Amino acid sequence: MVVIGEHRHTQVTVDLQAIKHNVEMEMARKDPLTELWAVVKANGYGHGILQVAQAAKQAGATGFCVAILDEALALRAAGFTEPILVLGITEPEYAPLIAEQRISVAVGSLDWLQTAEKILTANATPDPIHVHLALDTGMGRIGFQTPADLARTVTWLRAHTAQFDFEGIFTHFATADQSDDTYFTHQVNQWKRLIAAVGELPRYVHVSNSATSLWHQACNGNVVRFGVALYGLNPSGTALAAPYELAPALSLTAQLSFVKRLAKGQSVSYGATYTADRAEWVGTVPIGYADGYERRLQGFHVLVNGQYCEVIGRVCMDQLMVRLPAQVAVGTQVTLIGRDGDHEITLQDVADYCGTIHYEIACGLAPRVPRIYQD
Repeated sequence: MVVIGEHRHTQVTVDLQAIKHNVEMEMARKDPLTELWAVVKANGYGHGILQVAQAAKQAGATGFCVAILDEALALRAAGFTEPILVLGITEPEYAPLIAEQRISVAVGSLDWLQTAEKILTANATPDPIHVHLALDTGMGRIGFQTPADLARTVTWLRAHTAQFDFEGIFTHFATADQSDDTYFTHQVNQWKRLIAAVGELPRYVHVSNSATSLWHQACNGNVVRFGVALYGLNPSGTALAAPYELAPALSLTAQLSFVKRLAKGQSVSYGATYTADRAEWVGTVPIGYADGYERRLQGFHVLVNGQYCEVIGRVCMDQLMVRLPAQVAVGTQVTLIGRDGDHEITLQDVADYCGTIHYEIACGLAPRVPRIYQD
């Protein structure tokens, strides 16, 4: 298989020890009877699904959460035998495959179960599907909203144990990463109202994403879905301080591919939006918006030899230009995310400049940027 980007000096480096550190810190803090399931959806938030899953498992994770069925299948194909929960809705037509691969799925309606039951029966599928009922307590995404609908579904589910294993029940908090807990409290109350309709609870009861476990630990249930904090990123951005040190796992580096002297009055990049007001040295870096380095990062900075260097002119699809403090050799390392000398550029810094969240920046780093793993 050809690795696109292998012959270009641009790479993401993932520190697997940082991943393990973050898991170990959460493991030490949570209740011993509460499991930690590593959320590795979206290719491990851009870090690499299989490598992150392995590191998390080594540090104590006992299960995994993904967003789509194919991510779960990738984990199974790689030999992971732990519970894997697909958090999004999966089409019921794949019910036999779900059962065969022992994958747990989120279910938010009785219709889904009834459709899947017919498909399982028609295919004479021998194994049941592991079901986690999703409760919509205020996220407004998927799940049951009323006690009556939930109770009706639980009754039906318990009458069809040959096709379904009622394994779990869960919800997701929308504002657990905010200092104002008004809406969070509203969701907790909705959760309690809904859960009262269930009767005997299933094996897994879980409400905690990273933010909930960090700042509302009393709500944990018996599983923590450890997501963005797994990667050393604060779920709240800068709004709340984490209760322990999170170790960022990702850095993004490249090398200068071209260095030139720019004369006063010369312009750089598309639209000629930058014009030198004096003679200066300019370096070209082989990364652009096709790699996930946003076009809106014009005017931001990178690190070269431990010094901040401004991104000048528009970021191109595959290249960008930076103003250098002096003539620098071609091949010199450029740090776009990470530490160089006394300075550091974090994913949060990049996200703040772009007016977004660090999740989006990490997930947006393109597959053609090779991932290098350090353990």
